[in-house]
Amino acid sequence: MDEDMHGAVEALLDEVGTETEPRPEFDATNLRGQVAVVSGGSSGIGRAIALELAHCGCHVAFCFLDAGSQARLDAQEVARKLRELEVRVYFRHCDVRDSRDVKRFVEEVDRELGGVHILINNAGIGRDGALWRLEDHEWEAVVRTNLDGAFFFTRSVAPIMRAQEHGKIVNVTSVHGVRSEFGISNYASSKAGLIGFTRSAAVELGPRNVNVNAVAPGYIRTTRLTDGVPSEILDRAREQAVLGRLGDPQDVAGVVVFLCSESARHITGAVIPVDGGYLL
Repeated sequence: MDEDMHGAVEALLDEVGTETEPRPEFDATNLRGQVAVVSGGSSGIGRAIALELAHCGCHVAFCFLDAGSQARLDAQEVARKLRELEVRVYFRHCDVRDSRDVKRFVEEVDRELGGVHILINNAGIGRDGALWRLEDHEWEAVVRTNLDGAFFFTRSVAPIMRAQEHGKIVNVTSVHGVRSEFGISNYASSKAGLIGFTRSAAVELGPRNVNVNAVAPGYIRTTRLTDGVPSEILDRAREQAVLGRLGDPQDVAGVVVFLCSESARHITGAVIPVDGGYLL
């Protein structure tokens, strides 16, 4: 190494070495008192995320799809468990496909809980079938729920987060947004679109200190998965995952909480697989 190059390297090392404040270790206690919104928070991954955020001291607002009495009971049970953690809770049915309903929900949360600091776009559905057999409504329902819903919520919270110059947004996409399978063209398209939206939103909101990231779960044990997916597909998923197992909702929730914490303050526009090595 010549003298000029050596001097340049030494100068660079001196520059990066001037940081005297220690880097924070992962500590979710900095989430205490913040207000988190979780779409689709009454079951599965959304439920696990809502509870994990409450364990960290976040006040939680969640919405759910009112598909009948069982859906309402599930939502009430989640609200009860959240309140047991001594946080404030707001919840109601909200159709994430309806931009006006989403806007009203965010306004209500801001008023009732005193702000919005975290948004988890989790609401999602599937309507599987070969693409040549998919009806218009089966395509539209999935794309409008999984992709439009995330856009509507993000657009609604953006003015709040930009004004306070702080915010964390995590979108729950899927490994199928990266690598598809037969019969899920609508679902895979919506989740791939959500990955693109995550990166675009990160670019637009980053200058106001708003982090936008995504998690991409693989096959996660939920009621919808175990009740709706044939056992041979689940067996194949286990075989394809290098860890040899399906995930649990808590596996996803832990990564989401990390992304919402200040330990992830310098991460934005990232898509983190939570798939046991399914995509490897």
